Amino acid sequence: MRNFRVSRRELFDWAVVWLIDNKVVLPGITVLERLVRDVRTDELDAINVLLTERTPVELRRELLETLEVPDGRRVSTLEWMRTTVTDVSGTGQGKALERVEAVWALGGGAVDTLGVAPVKLAELAAYGMSAKAPKIKQLEAMRRSATLLATIRHLEGASVDDALLLFDVLMATRLLSRAARAGREQKLQSLPRLRKAAADLAAAVAVVYETPLEAEKGPTRAADLVGRIEQVISKERLTAALDLIAELVPGEEDDDDLEWRAELIARFKTVRPFIDSLAQAIPWGCTPAGTPIVKAVKDLPTLLARGKYAGVEHMREHDGLVSGSWRRLVYHNPNLPDGSLDRAAYTFCLLEALHAALRRRDVYAIGADRWGDPRGKLIPRPVWQVHPDSVLTALSLEMDPARHLQDLAEDLDAAYKQVAANPAVTVKGGRLNLEKLEALPLPDGYQAVHDAVQAMLPRIDYPELLLEVNGHTGYFEVMPHLSGSEARRPDLDISQAGVLVARSCNVGFVPVVKAGQPALTLSRLLGVEKGYFHHEGLAAASATLVTAQDDISIAVQDWGGGLVASADGLRFVVPVKSLHSRPNPVYFGRGKRSRGSTWLAVVNDRVMGLGGLVVPGTMRDSLFILDALHRLDAIEQPDIVTTDTASYDSDIVFGLFAICGYQFAPRIADIGDAQMWRLDLVDVGLADQAVAKADNGYRHLNDLGLRKINIRIIRHHWADMLHVAGSLVTNQVRAYDLLRMLSADGRLTGLGAVFAHYGRIFKSMHLLHVAHLEDYRRMMGAQLNMGMEDQLGALGLGLNAIIYWNSLYIDAAVKALQADGQLVIGPEIRARLTPLIWEHINFHGSYPFTRPEAPGNLRPLRDARAEDDEQDY
Repeated sequence: MRNFRVSRRELFDWAVVWLIDNKVVLPGITVLERLVRDVRTDELDAINVLLTERTPVELRRELLETLEVPDGRRVSTLEWMRTTVTDVSGTGQGKALERVEAVWALGGGAVDTLGVAPVKLAELAAYGMSAKAPKIKQLEAMRRSATLLATIRHLEGASVDDALLLFDVLMATRLLSRAARAGREQKLQSLPRLRKAAADLAAAVAVVYETPLEAEKGPTRAADLVGRIEQVISKERLTAALDLIAELVPGEEDDDDLEWRAELIARFKTVRPFIDSLAQAIPWGCTPAGTPIVKAVKDLPTLLARGKYAGVEHMREHDGLVSGSWRRLVYHNPNLPDGSLDRAAYTFCLLEALHAALRRRDVYAIGADRWGDPRGKLIPRPVWQVHPDSVLTALSLEMDPARHLQDLAEDLDAAYKQVAANPAVTVKGGRLNLEKLEALPLPDGYQAVHDAVQAMLPRIDYPELLLEVNGHTGYFEVMPHLSGSEARRPDLDISQAGVLVARSCNVGFVPVVKAGQPALTLSRLLGVEKGYFHHEGLAAASATLVTAQDDISIAVQDWGGGLVASADGLRFVVPVKSLHSRPNPVYFGRGKRSRGSTWLAVVNDRVMGLGGLVVPGTMRDSLFILDALHRLDAIEQPDIVTTDTASYDSDIVFGLFAICGYQFAPRIADIGDAQMWRLDLVDVGLADQAVAKADNGYRHLNDLGLRKINIRIIRHHWADMLHVAGSLVTNQVRAYDLLRMLSADGRLTGLGAVFAHYGRIFKSMHLLHVAHLEDYRRMMGAQLNMGMEDQLGALGLGLNAIIYWNSLYIDAAVKALQADGQLVIGPEIRARLTPLIWEHINFHGSYPFTRPEAPGNLRPLRDARAEDDEQDY
């Protein structure tokens, strides 16, 4: 229920169930399938007609022209518009903004699409973003116009997102960070000169202190003092030392950023070519805090056009944006006459402010997705006030928080008292102390069972495993074509298996292509990859495998309920140009190609991958985990989400996880450093003042410096919190963007403070569970280790197919061993068996693609007692 996603197949199944429940004999399944297909076709035709009729004739002509290859270009205009600029440079930024201007110049966003569901526009745009221009040109006229219109409307937001993402990367990695590094190097290089100047001044000051104020002939004269100083250090050296210190030491208005900002100015030629486009091409929007920045950026081209005649008077309106060390650099360039403005310094002053405001979302792009306004993406207030019931039901919350807060207060109070009574939990010096967990020994008889089960698993080639799993689950069959077509070619499953092998093994198509097999020709594989291996297709297939594992006894009875998941990041180098990579010498080394991304994967306690998210560079995982959870492939969502220490972030994160229905369970590096909180039972109506003044029963835990949670602001802003939660779980807004809205420059906003107080309830509960429950700590450790092994094995759909196949045969092997009475297999042994094994699977070679002779049946197990000289794959 949390992500409210229902597939077309599920809708059809529900329709069939409704007909059966209501004893409707006709129409039959075949007729119903044909009826559904006809209705969908008619619906698509009606959408095509509507969009085409609303598109002006001139715009239709211009859209059609985008399919042609202009003179001087090697690709069509549409292909150029669809291609993201990845050149992180001033030139690349200019090209990205040129792309924005070209897309917006068509005016597709002005066409009225009211009455067409956004999902239908997205389907049309998805086809337009992937199909070749000649293929789109061959479409029927109405379908072609509708597809091109939807594609251009999609590109209006996508091109702006790409341009601002490039600006973010350019500022962060090529300008700000390099200037900071150069500034630090310059500061280090200036230290010997500064040390020498300081020594000269120290010598002069020493003379002053050593000279008595009164001499035999009377008070010491200034001339005499100067003369004594010059005996130690010349006037020229002293003047030079003073000048050098004035140059290198920040003044009263300056800050520690002076050196690197001065270095940044030298890179003015990098940004000057795209300033005009940056100001004019982006549809800027802003909060009141960002209004001065947007106004200044829009006025910047006019100021720069004045050239050397630009003076302070031309930007006096924006003087408030020039602060700190920027004031010296902008207003007091010694190489410029008085009253002149250092245009390069002022430009970078604005760009730095714009970059920071974009990251806070005080400045945003209207209509964009990634760089849009997260506040504007919340469910519209009128809609939310009329239709909150379904969301509240999914969240198991009520509009009145009284009972919910009372339950939380009782749970937290009971947890404190329970932990206080645990003699193993001690407090020393105001810090909570925990003993280190030792590894649990393997249960008796485990190794014999483990070895026997592994010996019984049939050897199989990876492609045949994929096809056999399809015979059991039909996971290839649920993958929809990008165009929405339901027609399926013969041997499509063979082609899908070929693409999956090429992708998951990272071997490309050459080893997979088979001469004489139509399903495995290069053109067929490329077409199948383009049509079926998109996000929706992969998610549907993966969800089918996750659900199918519910029918395997050992997975359900011994490996967990699928309600615990871990989220962990695998960092990998990206050797090609990509806007989704970031430099980080710790993980990716140094050099021009030392950039990478993080694959944030979510794995459940049955070792099934539930989905993932690509995160740029090595950013804090907790900012993205909620986004990954709300786009999981599985229908059944986890309840507990474990993460490693690096993902432990803030009280707000605990609050957002909790209100969305997840228990956030990060591993804490040092629990003694964590601040713990308490709820006042009086505030929630569970006690009176007399009871509150009595002993609370927390004993030595009171020495932890427990702070009080403000329950009143939670109660007061509860409706706003539910509005945010509803927008999150319905994917209206990303958690990562929302967190930026709830905090600014490290400070909590009003609503951010409310979520922080709410999160402190669950953070304190989590810390108490960690302190008191050994099984809870072991569960987190085991689940996190499982996640990391998953990432080391493989990613995505191929891994889930392997996990399903291994689960199926491990279950069969255990049942066979129990039936023969060979080994005693208790639940503690079955729970330790893992489907994360692949020695029996051949991932290399000629890749045979052969379907099982009897789909849905198991192949024979190997005899664990028989001698077998064959080597494992």
